[in-house]
Amino acid sequence: MERLLGLLKVKVVRGLNLAICDPLSHSSDPYVVIRLGQQKVKSSIKYKTINPEWNEELTLSITNWTLPVKIEVFDHDTFTKDDTMGDAEFSILDFVEIAVKDLTHVRDDTVMKTFQPNEENCYSADSHIMWKDGKVTQNMALKLRNTDTGELIMHLEWVNLPPGMSR
Repeated sequence: MERLLGLLKVKVVRGLNLAICDPLSHSSDPYVVIRLGQQKVKSSIKYKTINPEWNEELTLSITNWTLPVKIEVFDHDTFTKDDTMGDAEFSILDFVEIAVKDLTHVRDDTVMKTFQPNEENCYSADSHIMWKDGKVTQNMALKLRNTDTGELIMHLEWVNLPPGMSR
């Protein structure tokens, strides 16, 4: 059995300029699916929009920090298979390495690491792992792949295990 390292809260903030899958209404009915290993969590559906506001927090249990977090955006359809609207993925390796350290001596609002967009990642803007208000956090804008348009804005936050739970 793998040991639980902590919890990753993934806040799906919003989507920007997502693909139009319903041409008659010139919109889509998007939702987000997040996978990490065998875990799968899903946002609610936002109807008739290509700029959805979710502000939903989904939680993943972290036992293997080497696996990427995979994201898919779908257009909900009532009578047919849901359409894919793009995907993205990101590594949590650096995030978890920082999160499991003792950071009590670190000054608030300290940038622990910065990621810049490049061909090897899905970032569409600089993203910083921060120590803020006693928590390790990261804001990210991800450019969706396998589609012509669309970004997801997300926020990560690490939750340590309660005292007594083994790492």
